[in-house]
Amino acid sequence: MHIAVVKERAPGETRVALTPEVAQRLAKAGHKVSVESGAGEAAGHLDAAYRTAGATVADDAQAVAGAHLVVRVQPPSVADVERLPEGVTLVGFLWASQNVEAVRALARRRITVFALDLVPRITRAQSMDALSSMSTVAGYRAVLLAAQHMGRFFPMLMTAAGTIPPARVLVIGAGVAGLQAIATARRLGAIVEAYDVRPEAREQAKSLGASTIEVDVGESGTGEGGYARKLSPEAEAKLALKLAERVKACDAVITTALVPGKPAPRLISAETVRGMRPGSVIVDLAAETGGNCELTETARVVVKDHVTLVGTCNVPALMAADASRMLAKNIHEIVKHLTPPPPAEGAPPAASTAASAPAAPVNLDLADEITAGSLALLAGEARHPAVKSVLALEGVR
Repeated sequence: MHIAVVKERAPGETRVALTPEVAQRLAKAGHKVSVESGAGEAAGHLDAAYRTAGATVADDAQAVAGAHLVVRVQPPSVADVERLPEGVTLVGFLWASQNVEAVRALARRRITVFALDLVPRITRAQSMDALSSMSTVAGYRAVLLAAQHMGRFFPMLMTAAGTIPPARVLVIGAGVAGLQAIATARRLGAIVEAYDVRPEAREQAKSLGASTIEVDVGESGTGEGGYARKLSPEAEAKLALKLAERVKACDAVITTALVPGKPAPRLISAETVRGMRPGSVIVDLAAETGGNCELTETARVVVKDHVTLVGTCNVPALMAADASRMLAKNIHEIVKHLTPPPPAEGAPPAASTAASAPAAPVNLDLADEITAGSLALLAGEARHPAVKSVLALEGVR
């Protein structure tokens, strides 16, 4: 299979879809790997490292020419789609509802899209779960952002100038990002509290040493696939009221509450922010989808009512080296999943004749749960319900 790695062009994106280490593994497995020149520079991987790994380094159009599979990080822009060979298979994040024009362009060019944000969260797909990988990075970095903007130590310190008490940190949302934030804040010595609408997530937070906040909202917060479910307005208001008491008592609050396909739930009001200690920090990892805090400003760090609100977007890109390392390993597993299986023992090798086309270089087994769940588009045709609704609204397919 010919696999091409393109350079990310989205502002602020520093990650690369394949590292030289993974490119070398793919080359040794018999794949041809081509990399767009400069694709890995922001993550610390120069063109020479890819050449040493056995990949070909080329300019934009040459890198993807003849490729069967193109791998990238960010959803493509319409201009990015136009650079792709028609009918190629693309692996990367898509976020269809937020990138309607790009999805339409992909459909027009009959592109097949294996979307990283659609990989089902099942045991067999754990090694391909890029969402979890990037959430791990975001949760870790969120604590460092809180430490950067907070004028306090995290741990308790016994000094000649007296005893400095530990910081109090509240983590709202105990999914992958939240659990990593809890673990990191605990390692730094903070006293950590946590809340999640899912009881099983609260139990996981306890296992990491956090105390948990219990709120009876009168309904279940567990949705499909283990994700959180959006609460009713009444339940959300009740939860926000209870959380306000704990938020005001903390030095740093890290919010990670997300609901797939919907705006982030508003859990911290402007009034609550006004009641926080001067110098406190809120790191809002939900900033890209509206924010968990009413005063969060997307992609900005602002101070309001003496509280610093961090609305930084694409937090994993702040740790390009390790984020790329994790993402590349996820994509490597996907490539292995999409590689045609070898012929059965004793079976003759597949032969190409004028009457029979050669086997497809990308194995798309639509009966497989992982493939079926991750395919956003198949040769331009919408496969996933979210993508079908996007294209239906636009009158495409």
